[in-house]
Amino acid sequence: MLSTIILAGLATSISAHGVITSPPVRAVGQAMIDNCGASVAALVQADVTSHVEDMPEAAALIPGFNATACPLFLCKGLQFEDNVANVQEFAPGEVVNMKAILPIPHEGPMNVSIIDTATNTAIGQPLIEFASYADESLAVLPANNTDFDVTIPTTLGAKCAVAGACVMQWFWFGTGAQQTYESCVDMVVPAAAAAVVPNTAVAVPNAAVVATPLRC
Repeated sequence: MLSTIILAGLATSISAHGVITSPPVRAVGQAMIDNCGASVAALVQADVTSHVEDMPEAAALIPGFNATACPLFLCKGLQFEDNVANVQEFAPGEVVNMKAILPIPHEGPMNVSIIDTATNTAIGQPLIEFASYADESLAVLPANNTDFDVTIPTTLGAKCAVAGACVMQWFWFGTGAQQTYESCVDMVVPAAAAAVVPNTAVAVPNAAVVATPLRC
């Protein structure tokens, strides 16, 4: 009961920071509640723009918290099973527009990458990256901080052909605030059909085979 009260207080005191608003990103559902606990899920539900670092503090208050079932630094613990209706299908080479809101900027690096959800590792290079993003010292943020395009790689093969295997993850770290922000777009990229190569073999006249001496 005490931990629930403390977490409820945290949920109501969080300030907004940033989140992707388009394409649709992972949201809280029953699978997150089951795997992360109702109190941790409540933190995200109370403020979808808050940073990841709040969540391990909350999880530490929950006896038996399972960090494997609820990997907080992969999509903030949000679960694929809650978001099957939001899976986006992209074609190799497709240009995808992304939009973000940044109510409280924190200067730092940002990237959007394709993430293998089984290993929480990036597949290939970032689709877009900023060395300096969301700089709070600027009176007005550059337009490309909140509205930008990424191009789906043509080299994924079958890696992202099954829903749940990959996400397109927006990752932003505020260096001064030491805060991490993540939004995940569930996606599939159908594997390109293998090209059919015509049989162009040319008949070679029967020629003597010259033996190659063995070398020691």
